[in-house]
Amino acid sequence: MNSQTPNARIQGLVAAPFTPFDRQGQLALEVIPAYARWLQQQGVVGAFVVGTTGEGLSLTIGERKRLAEAWAAAVSPGFRLIVHVGHTCLADCQDLAAHAQQVGAGAIGSMAPCFFRPATVDVLVSWCEAIAAAAPRLPFYFYHLPSLTGVDLPMTEFLTQARTRIPNLAGIKYTHDNLDEFAQLLAAAGPDYDVLFGRDQMLLQALRRGAMSVIGSTYNFAAPLYQDLIQAYRQGHTERAETLQRLACQMIEASQNCGAGELPGLKQTMSLWAIPCGPVRPPLQNLTAEHVARLQQALQAIGLSDGYPAAAASATE
Repeated sequence: MNSQTPNARIQGLVAAPFTPFDRQGQLALEVIPAYARWLQQQGVVGAFVVGTTGEGLSLTIGERKRLAEAWAAAVSPGFRLIVHVGHTCLADCQDLAAHAQQVGAGAIGSMAPCFFRPATVDVLVSWCEAIAAAAPRLPFYFYHLPSLTGVDLPMTEFLTQARTRIPNLAGIKYTHDNLDEFAQLLAAAGPDYDVLFGRDQMLLQALRRGAMSVIGSTYNFAAPLYQDLIQAYRQGHTERAETLQRLACQMIEASQNCGAGELPGLKQTMSLWAIPCGPVRPPLQNLTAEHVARLQQALQAIGLSDGYPAAAASATE
């Protein structure tokens, strides 16, 4: 079981876990306890489960509930477990939200519906208000992901309206590359709300604009790299921080260029370096042996064949 209050701010790295599948593409829930231990050992402060990285919208409602139950049972007290409950059907969102509260999740989050889309901030806030009300004891995060949902409404206006209408609002997961809006949102949020930045490739730029909490896919298997980056930035070691950010970008590009797409490539990297998570679900494409070889060659070329710690010395000199 986990717990969190709406005014408990998050600081540090939050991972967006992959969903483990077996060879037949079914949930491999037996992997979750080791996965949770791995993240906590790596210094990650929380997990945003069943989201984009977790292929949440490719899962059935029953599967999503079973995943939430498994994660809630696996994490230690104090570890922030945020369960994504977004869907295109409001009733299903509410059902998932109520279930997350029942099983002991620390918080819930929801992206905007991505088929019939809210056209105004008022409509989007109403949608989120109804979801958050289904789990009134849990902090609620809006998951801003315009590149996939197609909903790109002004987040500062969203926060202005939502803070008076959603009592358990905790903040926004901001997965977008508009750094000016991100800075404005941080200023509007102040100490009352989290704004979790969700672009791993732009972490250093986000830190320069005041980011305190970040969330991403590559924090699953390269948390030490980003922790070193954050430390270098805060200690004023600009060149080192920039070197580490370039290394992170090269790592992500290796997945993007493996031949099967970024998410399948990242999931394979997780399996190579840390916790085997199995295949991806259609319509995503699984890596062939040739794709895996290409990925491994690209990681080796940047000194990351065995993960970040093996390359830490040369990367930070």
